[in-house]
Amino acid sequence: MQRTIGVNTWVWTSPLTDENLPALAEKIARMGFGAIELPLESAGDWDPVRTRDVLAEHALVPVVVGAMGSGRSLLARAGGVAATQEYLRACLTAAAVLGAGIVAGPFYAPTGVTWRMSDDERLAATGELRRNLAPLVEEAQAVGVTLAIEPLNRYETSFLNTVDQALEALGPLIGPGLGLAVDTYHLGIEEKRPTDAIRRAGAAIAHVQVCGNDRGAVGDDHTDWPGVLAALDDAGYSGILGLESFTGENATIAVAASVWRPLAESQDALAERSLAHLRSLQR
Repeated sequence: MQRTIGVNTWVWTSPLTDENLPALAEKIARMGFGAIELPLESAGDWDPVRTRDVLAEHALVPVVVGAMGSGRSLLARAGGVAATQEYLRACLTAAAVLGAGIVAGPFYAPTGVTWRMSDDERLAATGELRRNLAPLVEEAQAVGVTLAIEPLNRYETSFLNTVDQALEALGPLIGPGLGLAVDTYHLGIEEKRPTDAIRRAGAAIAHVQVCGNDRGAVGDDHTDWPGVLAALDDAGYSGILGLESFTGENATIAVAASVWRPLAESQDALAERSLAHLRSLQR
């Protein structure tokens, strides 16, 4: 299956702003990517109308990516629910203006916050998440956007680590307006067989993020990339493959993503080699 290949601007910078977007969009299009993941770290970082015009100039398909920083949570014990709902509404509004079909991210608790839970506590947290997420799913559906919820590895969250956990927690809400975002980096840590997990996710997959198993370039690593793409074929996923990696040059994002060393000789090389490898597998 031929899929559009995109890249996240976090590969080069954080935060994304109106000032740095035009040059990045031009670079990304020149490299040959067909889509761009746009992190909205804080509402107002970039203007959706202005961004829409920049992307149209370069024929880039937009995906909005949310950032669950400190205090952002749909679980009250980990942050402010009402403020987080308003932040996610800002993400949905931006996506609607851009014409982006996806808003992706780990929209349940702050990234990097973990705690132990008994079975009863986990069940209660699941119910709380559903209640707080439900109105956002309705709003997403109303504007033609899908929220794609991303399970993270055990070091970044203690709530949703696997595809099966996400399917169980979100099950009643999955459909128009809500799906899963699967990330090969987290799959490689948490799933016994990532390709089987992709097949189990099936039609619930709304967005896919890719990178090497070390967060470096696709194809420089030990991931079974032909197997991953075959599993996505079996799941019926025809959407974007979004390369997500991070620069160690930005202190905030380097610490958040645990990027302690260069992942390639340059960030451009990381992006270009990933694109070339994915293209070679889709010929």
